[in-house]
Amino acid sequence: MNKVYGSTDEAVVDIPDGASVAVSGFFTAGMPVPLIQALARHKAKDLTLICQQIGPGSQDLIQLVLNKQIRKAICSYPFFRSVSRGANCPFEQAVRAGEIELEVFPMGTFIEKLRAAAAGIAAFYTPTGVGTVVEAGKEKRTFRGCEYLLELALKPDYALVYAHQGDALGNLICRKTARNYNPEMSAAARITIAAIEVLVDPGELDPDKIHVPGIYVQRVVGVGRPSYFPSID
Repeated sequence: MNKVYGSTDEAVVDIPDGASVAVSGFFTAGMPVPLIQALARHKAKDLTLICQQIGPGSQDLIQLVLNKQIRKAICSYPFFRSVSRGANCPFEQAVRAGEIELEVFPMGTFIEKLRAAAAGIAAFYTPTGVGTVVEAGKEKRTFRGCEYLLELALKPDYALVYAHQGDALGNLICRKTARNYNPEMSAAARITIAAIEVLVDPGELDPDKIHVPGIYVQRVVGVGRPSYFPSID
């Protein structure tokens, strides 16, 4: 099955208003910038955005904020550490104004919520966050003398991911730290859309080096090598 789309705009055109969209990337490493830009052009509204961060190092995600496309954000690192920079960040301004609902999870819990969804697990218990504001409103149980919080799995409607190499069947190979959330988001989402630097024919990839099997990817787009310089500024 050929999963190649002619452009990033074609690949995201049917993302509807109200969809939940996971976006990979540890700051700019492994972030599918061309797909984010296409989503900004598409103008779908009331989105739930699932990503590591929106403020620091995420100018393209900020465009979604400026377009007022985001209703809710689920992140692990949403704000700048600097109060002055945060005060000037459109995302933090929108959250403080009540325009965007925000859920924040510790990084390990965040990725486990995605991994659990990929594995068909509805929820799991974790000790992370016990005794802090994280436990507010969550079920808490004791196992072997230790307290744990119940966290629900996180299953997005769509995932926008990034790969160094990929083929027409959707098999993906990521490069070093750019792998980050890509495998878990790809497996968890109902529809995964991959931006690929080097698009090759089926059979050209080493099966032992594939990080995301094609069964988890429904659409791929060749985007070439990015020319921007990664930064968290």
